[in-house]
Amino acid sequence: MAAPIIEVRETEAEVARELCSLVAKKANQAIEQKGVFTVGVSGGSLQKHLCNGLPGETTDWTKWHIFFCDERVVPFDNDDSTYKYYRDNLLGKVPLPKENLVPIDPSLPASEAATDYISKLRKVFPGTELPRFDMLLLGMGPDGHTCSLFPGHKLLDVTDVIVASITDSPKPPPQRITLTLPVVNNTACAVFMSCGESKAEILKRVLEGSEADPLPAARVRPTNGELHWFLDQSAAKLLKS
Repeated sequence: MAAPIIEVRETEAEVARELCSLVAKKANQAIEQKGVFTVGVSGGSLQKHLCNGLPGETTDWTKWHIFFCDERVVPFDNDDSTYKYYRDNLLGKVPLPKENLVPIDPSLPASEAATDYISKLRKVFPGTELPRFDMLLLGMGPDGHTCSLFPGHKLLDVTDVIVASITDSPKPPPQRITLTLPVVNNTACAVFMSCGESKAEILKRVLEGSEADPLPAARVRPTNGELHWFLDQSAAKLLKS
């Protein structure tokens, strides 16, 4: 099980540069080794930094397959759509084939959208084994949630599907789909970016706590892969080292 590699930089801008550099490095390694790079992305502040920073990196975008670690079940013209943000802010900047940015079907109810997304994943990860992403780019909410896996929610214990639906998200919008923890922890490289003083206390709980019921972000521990946390000094100020 991966111990976290914690990278602390002075500013959020420096954190973003380091993060994008690592993403490009892992992408190029994967493309060299197997001709494809599979990555899951998240929304929140992370999406802004990825869409701003990644176009400046050198990589073969035609070999990228970008999925969503979680997604809100809303139309593509809704600002809550993570797909909308990447479509509008990344596709025009890099030669990524549009079909390689893989959205959910927001016209379906959440449970059916999850099943449909499984079928889309299986086109790139055929068979019945757990998908093994080259990289998952994750965020963490102020409550310690990641993807759409919230503290105390029954989805944390789901192991029989690779994508699950949630219709009672404590953070709106309520209907979402999310990768489940077994898939998250099967990735070759999980990466968190967390910045700002408001994240300091929850980061200490996630990275240094010994809670009987760990927060969702603390449950991300790849079984055969790397775990990176990119933090600015404000977010890291309560950590011991």
